[in-house]
Amino acid sequence: MDLILTIGSFLFFTGLVAVLTWWFTRNDDHSSMGGYFLGGRTLTFPLIAGSLLLTNLSTEQMVGLNGAAFTDGLCVMVWEVVCVVALVFMAWFFLPKFLRSGVSTVPQYLEIRFDHQTQVITNIIFLMAYVGILLPIVLYTGATGLIGILDIPSMLGSLPETLGLPPHSVALWMIVWLVGIVGSIYALFGGLRTVAVSDTLNGIGLLVGGILIAYFALSHLGGDGGVVAGTKTLIEDQQGRFNSIGGPESSVPFGTVFTGVFLLFLFYWTTNQQIIQRTFGASSLAEGQKGVLLTGALKLLGPLYLVIPGMIAYSLFAGQDIDKDHAYGMLVNAVLPAPLTGFFAAAMIGAILSSFNSALNSSCTLFSVGLYKNVLKKEASEEQVVRSGKVFGWIIAIAAMIIAPLLDHPVIKERGIYDYLQKMNGIYFIPIFAVVLVGMLTRRVPAIAAKIGLVVGFSVIAIGYFVSPFDKIVASLHEFHFLGIVFSWLLVLMLVIGELHPRETEFIQEDVGAVDMTPWRYVKPVGMVLILIVFAIYAAFADFSVLTSQE
Repeated sequence: MDLILTIGSFLFFTGLVAVLTWWFTRNDDHSSMGGYFLGGRTLTFPLIAGSLLLTNLSTEQMVGLNGAAFTDGLCVMVWEVVCVVALVFMAWFFLPKFLRSGVSTVPQYLEIRFDHQTQVITNIIFLMAYVGILLPIVLYTGATGLIGILDIPSMLGSLPETLGLPPHSVALWMIVWLVGIVGSIYALFGGLRTVAVSDTLNGIGLLVGGILIAYFALSHLGGDGGVVAGTKTLIEDQQGRFNSIGGPESSVPFGTVFTGVFLLFLFYWTTNQQIIQRTFGASSLAEGQKGVLLTGALKLLGPLYLVIPGMIAYSLFAGQDIDKDHAYGMLVNAVLPAPLTGFFAAAMIGAILSSFNSALNSSCTLFSVGLYKNVLKKEASEEQVVRSGKVFGWIIAIAAMIIAPLLDHPVIKERGIYDYLQKMNGIYFIPIFAVVLVGMLTRRVPAIAAKIGLVVGFSVIAIGYFVSPFDKIVASLHEFHFLGIVFSWLLVLMLVIGELHPRETEFIQEDVGAVDMTPWRYVKPVGMVLILIVFAIYAAFADFSVLTSQE
């Protein structure tokens, strides 16, 4: 009976989201470039915030960040709380510059600021990263989470034994391909607005489900005393782990918050095509700013469902020698009633689909607008450009579905999938963000400086990560400090080139009139309030003694 309720609630919620998404987008323009890639520039702030939140709030966070909290405790909340500062900077500084140029992609902006070759190099770096890093990790973490929540291997019965394969591997491949195909259909047939609408609907389910997990887990921990007793037990059991300050041995030592970690935030929320593409589709600057700041306000709630459940799992499962990336799925399976298990599994599917189809849609945009139209076939019609994106999308989706199960590797599992993701992100986050920042803050730095910055930054970080003995030197510094050092030297390098070989004329950004550029009247005070809340939350849980006690 429990299994029937689980499957029934799963199918109901999944079907409801699909039907509502179709209904809301049935009359949309999916044939033109503006309609397909930017939602016709009609997105309002609720859709922007919902899509931003769920594109970010995917299974690599639900599974990976709770797994990090299982190991390190509350200090990993830095990934949710401090990023709000980057969102405020996006609303104040970056978004106005992007919208003024009327671009569809970040590389397009770099073409306007620098030159065509800079745009092509950035496109290639983005696509390599999305295909080789982001898309496979989204599918892998989603499948891992669902395997634990629904106990998929037991549902398969004797099938794995018949195939002569481990049950976990069979379940992993099956879910990766199922979710990958469904996500591809959403992204490649619907366009950006379909992605944004489905993101928002799934976001509601995932937020509700995530908070319910925390509630039921605390109740489970508290026994007859309920949530109150569970909260008290959690605090007493893990008093030393309720610390926003990461010690030297944690995955996020306190010093890294001011170097590589903050730079990753800035890139992710201000320059990452997968994330900010929905802000490019804003109907006006004011709507975009409201959407970005609403996302920041919602991110402040992130630790409730992305960190606390992982800490509860530690209280329940510590000492059982479990993989930290399996902790969240085990927790959900242990505490959630059967009818809600199906609902939450559907919400998790929605989270996987959201990040997967958003990254896929962005990849198609980067290829079609940046490479196909500008390099391969400059005379292509809008219909041909859209069609090229769909074909390219299916190719990279299949590639991601092949790569994803291969991430079930001992080296990656030992490190933790979330830490692995952040490490790999640095390879392309840092050089692209450095070039965008220099482009926006200077007027004389030439295109050659941007191209050198992109190639040198990407190469140096990759060598530092993977080539001996440099990888040992990076490990001794800590990877996030290494990223901060590389970023600083890239800025210096580009500024020096700008002094030695400046542009002949100053760059002047023009307003192309794509949208109304009147800013939201409350953008500055609301942004300041959000920043103050971040500092207050961090300070409330800070215990700096950990910095000396572990040395």
